Amino acid sequence: MACKKKLWAFRPDAEWVESFRTRRQDRWEASDPLHLERGVRQLLAHKVSGNLVGIWLLVPEYLRLGTWDLLCGWTGMAGDTAAPRLGLQLVNEAALCTNGIRESRSLSQKGFELANGLHFVASDAALHGLLDAHTVAEAEGLQVALGRIRRASGHYVGKRVAIDPHHLRSHTQRQTRRHRHKPHETAVKTSQTFFSLDVDSGEPLALTIGTSARTVTQATPGLLSLVDAILTPGPGQTTVLADKEHCVVELINQVVENTGFELLVAQPSTESVQRHLRELPHEAFTSPWVGLAITVRPFRFARGQGDFPLYQIVQRCGERPEDYDFKSFLSTRFEEALYSLIEEYPKRWHLEEFFNAHQALGWKRAGTLNLNIRYGQMTMALLAEAAIYQLRRRLTLPSAQWDAAHLARDFFRGLDGDIRVVDDTIVVTYYNAPQAEQLRPRYENLPEKLAQEGIPPYVPWLYNFKLDFRFK
Repeated sequence: MACKKKLWAFRPDAEWVESFRTRRQDRWEASDPLHLERGVRQLLAHKVSGNLVGIWLLVPEYLRLGTWDLLCGWTGMAGDTAAPRLGLQLVNEAALCTNGIRESRSLSQKGFELANGLHFVASDAALHGLLDAHTVAEAEGLQVALGRIRRASGHYVGKRVAIDPHHLRSHTQRQTRRHRHKPHETAVKTSQTFFSLDVDSGEPLALTIGTSARTVTQATPGLLSLVDAILTPGPGQTTVLADKEHCVVELINQVVENTGFELLVAQPSTESVQRHLRELPHEAFTSPWVGLAITVRPFRFARGQGDFPLYQIVQRCGERPEDYDFKSFLSTRFEEALYSLIEEYPKRWHLEEFFNAHQALGWKRAGTLNLNIRYGQMTMALLAEAAIYQLRRRLTLPSAQWDAAHLARDFFRGLDGDIRVVDDTIVVTYYNAPQAEQLRPRYENLPEKLAQEGIPPYVPWLYNFKLDFRFK
C-alpha cells in the first residue's frame, strides 16, 4: 500500500520559507496565511519557555510607534502574509544585536519567533530575498514615515542636526575603492554610510549609503532632503553642523539654495588658510574671556560660490602671539558667532557618542554590498532604535543607560520566562526579573494602559490577541 504521509506538504498553492530550526537542521515552512495562523496558534497553545522573552517588552513600543503599519506599507503586502512578519524579525534581530548565521540559528524555540508573528525563524537567504525585492527609494520612504512619527511623538528637538559619514570595514571580494581611515593605517575596503542626528535629543533622523566610491558631496544632498522631509523646518529654524569634509563650495551652494537649513561647517586647516588667519590684525578680534578670541568676517570662495552671503568665524586660542592656535568655521549666519562656537558646534560630537553606544544595532559591520539589502537592513535598525528609545524613557532601571549591546545581552536576552494564552490575552511571565517592582506598574495590566493612551490594545501580527505581563 502506498504511503500517504505528509502529502499536505506538496500542496501546489502553499508558500514556503526556508527556516532555521536548530543549529544542525534547516527546513522549509509553509508561509501562506492559513499555515501562519495555524502555526502561531499551535505554539501559543503549547506554551513557550525561553530566555528571549525579554524582546516582548518592545511589543508595546511597536504598537505606540505604528511599526506594523510601517512594515506593511514598506512590503506592500497585507498583514496576514509572511513579508511584514519577516520585516519584524529583522527589526527584532537588530534589537538583539545579532551578528552572523550561527547566532541567527540559536534564536529558534526561545520565544523569539512568536514575537514576530511567526512559528519559525526565517533563514538568512529568506531575509535577503525580502530585502533585495525592495528598492533604496522604498527604504527612504520608510525612513521618512518613521521620522515624521517620531517628530510628532516628541523624539526630536529639530534645532540642530549633525551630519557625518560613517565608514564600515568590509571584507567583500568585490573590487571597490579603498579608504584610509587614519594617515598611518593601510587603506581598506569600506562600506560608506552617511548619518544625520538630532544632537539635542541624541536620536538619529535618517541615513543613506553608497558604494565606497561615493563622495560626501554626492551623498549629502540626498541625506539632507530626507532630513528636510522629516523635520519640514521653516527658514532659519534648523542649523546643520558639519565637519571639514563637507566644506566644499558645491555642497554649500546646494544647502543654501535648495534647503531652508542654516549651515555651520568647520574649515580645513590648510597652509593657505592658516597663513590668512595669522595675517588678521590683533584689533579685529574680541576676547570674551582669557585665552579665547573670535572675529567674524565676510567670506567668499575663489570660484563657484552662488550669490549669497557667507561668513568666516575665526577662533584664536592662546594669549601670546607665539602660542596662538587658529581654527575657522564657515556659517550662513552673521550673528551669534560666540554662541555658535561654544554651544552649537561642540554638540556635533554627539554623533560619535551615538555610534559608540548604538552601532551594534546594525551599523557596525558591513555584510553584502548589495545596496537594496544593506539599505533595508540598516533601515530596520532605525525602527529597532526608535522602539528601544521609547523603552528607555519608560525605564528607571540602570539598564536604561546601557549601550545597545549591553541592553541586548543582559535585558532582552537575560530575562527567563514563559508565554501562554489566557482567554484573549497573551500573558508573558518573567521569573526573577531584576527590579521587578519597578517594571510591574508599567507593564502589568497593559491593555488598560494602552487604551488610556488611545492605542488599540490588540497586537495585529498576533491575530489581535491582547498582550499582558506578569512578574514573579
